[in-house]
Amino acid sequence: MAAGRLLLYAGLSLALCALGMLAVAICSDHWYETDARKHRERCKTFTTRRNDPGFIYNSNNNLPLRASRSKLDHWEGKLLLARNKRQLFAMSAVDECNRQYNSTNMGLWRKCHRLGFDQDVEELIAKGAIDQCSYIKYHYSSATIPKNLTYNITKTIRQDEWHALHLRRMTAGFMGMAVAIILFGWIIGVLGCCWDRGLMQYVAGLLFLMGGTFCIISLCTCVAGINFELSRYPRYLYGLPDDISHGYGWSMFCAWGGLGLTLISGFFCTLAPSVQPVPRTNCPKSRPENGTVC
Repeated sequence: MAAGRLLLYAGLSLALCALGMLAVAICSDHWYETDARKHRERCKTFTTRRNDPGFIYNSNNNLPLRASRSKLDHWEGKLLLARNKRQLFAMSAVDECNRQYNSTNMGLWRKCHRLGFDQDVEELIAKGAIDQCSYIKYHYSSATIPKNLTYNITKTIRQDEWHALHLRRMTAGFMGMAVAIILFGWIIGVLGCCWDRGLMQYVAGLLFLMGGTFCIISLCTCVAGINFELSRYPRYLYGLPDDISHGYGWSMFCAWGGLGLTLISGFFCTLAPSVQPVPRTNCPKSRPENGTVC
């Protein structure tokens, strides 16, 4: 009896913690983050070079003076790889610097500029020229498609917009259903604990496992959506330069932590009724004798 109660209490407590972590992850804007400081520094050094006629710029790092043949082959390989990569992305160094990249953090509902990463952007935000955060659209809008493109590229971008929109909708929808199912399972588990109903405790555990499954679908869809956005065509419009660092923020790890706690709580709550002993009555079973029941 004590072991079953302990498992049940632990499962309900972990489920409550999982609800808190998932709620924090849903309400925060740090699922995916980018850092464009290195890119801005490179573009600043690129724009400050001399461009007067007759001047040829050579970086000291690329000068092959007093270098062995192996080092020359190494540098030639790196230059060839960089050139092939620029051709693949159809983006030169000048094109990368002409397009403005900002350090941002993104959640399920908003995309915001990161404070403390770019002084110019912060000054524009303080003046009210731009907003710090913009809401993520969950409806299709053709205004986001660039103009003056060929028909085939426009058609590809339109199809990719619909696909990215479906991925965003699935991420938010499954995450909302996961939170609702976990909350409902927690209420059922508390009632089963108060009324000492093993079946209700077992159902609560199943609901926790179902909510964890929906949470897995949501997180995997979120990762697939981010990877899809980075690999969209044309690359010079949707890709990121190599010197922009990007990755998942603490909101994503908070959601994965809530998922783990949800699965553990579901396992505890489904195991608790089987650990508790079946109550037995002290009354003997009735036996029929001579047509009567004693």
